[in-house]
Amino acid sequence: MGTIYQPQESTIQDLKVTINDTSLVFPSEETQKKTMFLSNIDQVLNFDVQTLHFFNANPEFSPEIVTERLRIALSKVLVPYDFLAGRLKMNQESKRLEFDCNGAGAVFLVASSELTLKDIGDLVYPNPAFRKLIQHEKIDHLEKDDKPLCIIQVTSFKCGGFAMGFSTNHITFDGISFKIFLQNLASQAFDDDNNNSKPLAIVPCNERTLLAARTPPRVSFPHLELLKLKVPIGEELNPTVFETLQEELDIKIFKLNSSDISSLKEKAKDEDTPNAKITSFNVVTSYVWRCKALSFDAENNSERISTVLFAVDIRPRLNPLLPQSYTGNAVLTSYASATCHELEEGPFSKIVDMVSQGVMRMTDEYARSAIDWGEIYKGFPNGEFLISSWWKLGFSQVEYPWGKPKYSCPVVSHRKDIILLFPNIDDGINSINDGVNILVALPAKQMEKFESYFHKFLLA
Repeated sequence: MGTIYQPQESTIQDLKVTINDTSLVFPSEETQKKTMFLSNIDQVLNFDVQTLHFFNANPEFSPEIVTERLRIALSKVLVPYDFLAGRLKMNQESKRLEFDCNGAGAVFLVASSELTLKDIGDLVYPNPAFRKLIQHEKIDHLEKDDKPLCIIQVTSFKCGGFAMGFSTNHITFDGISFKIFLQNLASQAFDDDNNNSKPLAIVPCNERTLLAARTPPRVSFPHLELLKLKVPIGEELNPTVFETLQEELDIKIFKLNSSDISSLKEKAKDEDTPNAKITSFNVVTSYVWRCKALSFDAENNSERISTVLFAVDIRPRLNPLLPQSYTGNAVLTSYASATCHELEEGPFSKIVDMVSQGVMRMTDEYARSAIDWGEIYKGFPNGEFLISSWWKLGFSQVEYPWGKPKYSCPVVSHRKDIILLFPNIDDGINSINDGVNILVALPAKQMEKFESYFHKFLLA
């Protein structure tokens, strides 16, 4: 009944990683030199995202074979994903960021660790040492116009297992399109005795003008979830969505198993809210929102308005539908707001209904209005905190020649205004969809209250 995740082993602080080789990988065929338009959604996501994918040893695929297969596969996928081999540049005339598809290459790092996967211990619990498995700082000396958009690091362990680390600029992909990229990369890693070209798993759609603002822009909603900026878009290449204050934070992972989630769904059923969509994401988001809002350390907190932000995939919500294979960022921020009194005293079904309404608010016209808003005002998501869900992206379900990952996870920075949802490890015993892990970082006093509410409301 709702537990706090305990690391299975003590976390190692030094993975003893050595970089053995650094090279550039270029498209296997000549690609057209061009610039690529970036949507208003893309424009505000100019920061790097790192993910790790751990694999057990496979006797048929030594780390050396895997490394070479991946290097060749990457060169092949850089043809349809030509922008990944390019660079991010500012168009001085339009004052917009754009991809310069110049074939400058992606970075490929080969590394080794003196440890085994077992030595590393628990892969689920976030370990700052994991940053050594994707050392993007190796290219920090480059000028910003020459920063690669994609870095891959293959790190072999003494046991024969290995980790694939990716660092990509968020402008390149959202979570859904990154999974498709991984599927395509995997498809090109399978051996072909005749050296024939293998088909991609899914042909990517690179036409980002599909999410261009309308002419003229038409903002038809107030968009309370967005905050206006005073500086021209693109002026600051590393924008901060939330204010960052230096303070001591407690880090805990709260776990809801499948029974907990089923119980929350039952509590969400109410004849007064017949239109609420009672999904796993909606009930978990509602539950986390309730605990987070009430843990806020402030006087008269009951009358304070709390706003939770969460991402909504707009691919199936546009008219006409956006291709599922769209490579750019096709998620927009939605929100739900309520007073803390409502969140504490009101029925759980009402909270779920508010989150559900936030999701359903994202119609074609609302999404187009948000994109147009970004054309006129420039801005970022605006709320108390964001729930970032990696829960069902399915990175660990991608099938490579050497098998599926033992575990896939983001490399996270702990922020009190971002709560992360991510899956369990697939250990062959527990289902990969068995529950969700909730990573929370809060000052000690707030964490104590969050934990108290987390247990209290499950029992109510």
